Amino acid sequence: MNEDIAKGGWKQLKGKLKAKWGELTEDDLTQAEGNLDYLFGKLQSQYGYTRDEVQASLRELGLDV
Repeated sequence: MNEDIAKGGWKQLKGKLKAKWGELTEDDLTQAEGNLDYLFGKLQSQYGYTRDEVQASLRELGLDV
């Protein structure tokens, strides 16, 4: 994760992630904090996205990936 998220933007981003991908659980998001690979894998497995699709979607939310 980039440094901005590590410094406190995670809560705001977490809300955006839950709004966009409602199937993500609180546990999923807790595990994803600081672990971008986990988040990528979770979105790929739950939604059938490719890595490029996940990356594009996260960029739309303002995440620098």
